[in-house]
Amino acid sequence: VRGCVLPKYINMQVFRVVRSIIKPVPTSDGAGVKLFRVIGTPRIDNLDPFLMLDEFKSEKPDDFLQGFPDHPHRGFETVSYLLQGSWEHRDHKGNHGILGPGSVQWMTAGRGIVHSEMPLDSKGLSWGFQLWVNLPAALKMCPPRYQDIAPESIPEVFHDNIAVRVIAGEAFGTKGAVTGISVDPTFLDIRMPPNKKLVQPVPDNYNFFCYVYEGNGYFGKDEVPNRTLVVYEPKGNAIEVVSKDSPLRFLMIGGRPLNEPIAKYGPFVMNTKEEIIQAIHDFQSGKLQQ
Repeated sequence: VRGCVLPKYINMQVFRVVRSIIKPVPTSDGAGVKLFRVIGTPRIDNLDPFLMLDEFKSEKPDDFLQGFPDHPHRGFETVSYLLQGSWEHRDHKGNHGILGPGSVQWMTAGRGIVHSEMPLDSKGLSWGFQLWVNLPAALKMCPPRYQDIAPESIPEVFHDNIAVRVIAGEAFGTKGAVTGISVDPTFLDIRMPPNKKLVQPVPDNYNFFCYVYEGNGYFGKDEVPNRTLVVYEPKGNAIEVVSKDSPLRFLMIGGRPLNEPIAKYGPFVMNTKEEIIQAIHDFQSGKLQQ
């Protein structure tokens, strides 16, 4: 049109499309802790850069009291997010911490950590999540570090009665508590009252998923029940969620894919089989713990 200058681009909202909807697999880990494996199953081995997601929830002591005694990690990060209960963390370097309701520990194992995660409460509900996040090849042998985030240090933002705990990333202009992570993660815990709509901006081409842990709702065009994983296609810059006639709670997690080879063996995640063999040797010889 004569006399009209068009912008070079228009920042249009493009909603993500749901790729798959997957139920978790009941299993046990550690010394017999019963849990639901959400990512890391035959249906979804990983979602780059995310290697595993577990939910544990039980009021039965026999389901969780055995905990996770001393075990090693190398080559990735573990994220523990507790909703209820109390767990104690110790490692071979003498580090010690306690996770209570609403707290987060983002542990970068790097070149190696031997640690334990044990419950402190034998009564009441123990409920939380553990996420494994891959490290790029250049950082797999970095020094270990921790970000222990107390509940009061995690920002919580409210919009139209929707509550979002911003563990990492950003929501409604509020940035998360966890910083300095290589895959630029988003980790949001979202509570929606009945009959509300949420539109969350996300980076295009990052991998994103939601995990419903209370209630049900619409994720895009798909109705999703409780305890269900929603995996999105990587194209699009927004995710839309609509709650139904009851409250809805879910995790929204995303990150920059690494697009690197993955070699896994138990608690070791490297890029090649040779690196896995070296990790096993280093653990058996005590070098990993140095």
